[in-house]
Amino acid sequence: MKFTKLSLIAAVAVSSVFAGGDIEPVVTPVVEEVVSNTTINGKLSGYYITNDDSAINDMFSKDQSQLGLAVTLDVTHKFTENIAMNFGAIGYVNAIKNPSLMYMEDEKNGAILNVANLTATFADTTFILGRQLLDTPMLGGFDWLLAPGSFEAYTVANNSVENLTLVGSYVRTWRPNNTGNNFINLTDIDDGNNWTLGAAYDNKTINGSVWYYNVDAGMAVNPDKYTQVYVDAGYNFEVAKIEAQYANTNYDTAIDSDVFGIKASATLGGFNIMAAYANVSDNTAGFVGRDTIYTSSWNIFAATAVGDSFKVEAGSEFGSFTGTVSYAYYEYETIGGIANDEDGSEIDIILGYTFNDAIDLNVVYTNTTADWTNLDDVNALEVYANYKF
Repeated sequence: MKFTKLSLIAAVAVSSVFAGGDIEPVVTPVVEEVVSNTTINGKLSGYYITNDDSAINDMFSKDQSQLGLAVTLDVTHKFTENIAMNFGAIGYVNAIKNPSLMYMEDEKNGAILNVANLTATFADTTFILGRQLLDTPMLGGFDWLLAPGSFEAYTVANNSVENLTLVGSYVRTWRPNNTGNNFINLTDIDDGNNWTLGAAYDNKTINGSVWYYNVDAGMAVNPDKYTQVYVDAGYNFEVAKIEAQYANTNYDTAIDSDVFGIKASATLGGFNIMAAYANVSDNTAGFVGRDTIYTSSWNIFAATAVGDSFKVEAGSEFGSFTGTVSYAYYEYETIGGIANDEDGSEIDIILGYTFNDAIDLNVVYTNTTADWTNLDDVNALEVYANYKF
């Protein structure tokens, strides 16, 4: 599973433009200058994935492989300097189908209108209304296979205070990753109120954020509906950075959950290194789409591993090559009074090569042992390429 860490401002301000320059004397009355400007960006993608999670078939066999091809078009049309419409459409076709799995995006071929929103910016405040990509610590989409997960939401973000971003989102529907054009109406689940409020601060030395979640639709992917408080903070010492996070999930009827995590990262001799520890106690932590717990890996969300977990990672760049290697260990303890002493682990090797500004090739190898793999190692290989136009 590929995690794409979108910046907070980029995720909630898809296409905001701010006017600048000196103020000139007004010669003739002007109501408003209309700017008609349409931009189109495209991407062709190919994604191949295979694994050995079978007692009958080997990795690379047709019965264990999937291959999907997709074209993505992102269109932005500016009505004025501060009002725009944004569209993101994906068309896809599956060339190989693993018999034991659904096609990528659930159908052999199809199309997804993943983004369709109106963006309006007034002074330091931006409104995004409609289908969009969300990026918050415990509610968001991630970019894996042919299309990122997305939401239909009403979002407002304010940057009036330097280095501080205030965000609020009310979420109506959710298209989970790899589900085709299937937008789940979250307002039909329980009381139907799903929203988050957050504040994020970053002055390059000190960073931190506070988020509050109300997820009535939590029972669709979690033990129960819930409210949640998430807090993180970090300090950059230049030679190293230290970060910590905490999350409390207050379930309606299920046992509550607490998460504590700490992470240290630094750059040594051209290598970026990281070590992280997390503890999830009493129950799995609530999340929608994906979590950002420090010990999460390509295949395992740490929010689901009740107990201790740790992760170490090293990465570097060599010209057009990038590479990252990581190892993570997950302890699965008692969940809701049910004993579970099976531990898990994951090894990730992620390589990338950029041919030019338009073409890139990426390879991901993972070895995963977790409770859902019945303690058998599962080796998986993912190869994907993109051509941007």
